[in-house]
Amino acid sequence: MSGAYAGALLFAVLALPPMRSALERVMIAHTLVQIPLLAVAGAFAAAALPAPVKARIAAWNKGGVAGTLLALIASSWWMVPRALDLALAAPLMEVTKFATLPLLVGAPIALSWRELGGIGRGFVIANVLPMWAVVGWLYAAAPVRVCNYYLVEEQVTAGVGLLAASVALAVAAGLRSFRTVAPRPG
Repeated sequence: MSGAYAGALLFAVLALPPMRSALERVMIAHTLVQIPLLAVAGAFAAAALPAPVKARIAAWNKGGVAGTLLALIASSWWMVPRALDLALAAPLMEVTKFATLPLLVGAPIALSWRELGGIGRGFVIANVLPMWAVVGWLYAAAPVRVCNYYLVEEQVTAGVGLLAASVALAVAAGLRSFRTVAPRPG
């Protein structure tokens, strides 16, 4: 299945009312399943763009910096507790979430990641994972509800999940950076 079909299928499944309801009912599923999968749908679709379109985007996205910056800004908004509340309370914000995560997070990262180079990717990882950890800590340690639509227990679970995800991804990135590359024969 091509990336465009995979992205469209994933997006369509996530947009189904029963799936949306199930994922948004529990905070950890909303933050660690639905939101990342919407970005993944955009990444799949971007990977399937025709070469001329990618070339036009690459001219604007020198070194992957502009696309990565766009993705970081857009994804940062969806880490704010108020944004989660608004997505649940206002249909327009729900539509905004379903539009911005694939188009402003997933697609730009897919089109920018290789262009960033190793140092740029390391810089992004070294800044994003601590941000996730801080948001996770906020959710886990806050003495009050920071999201009106979720109970404190759900908030704590989501916070621990974000902390665990940031630690797991940091370990994976660290292990990857120290892997041994076998020399090519010949």
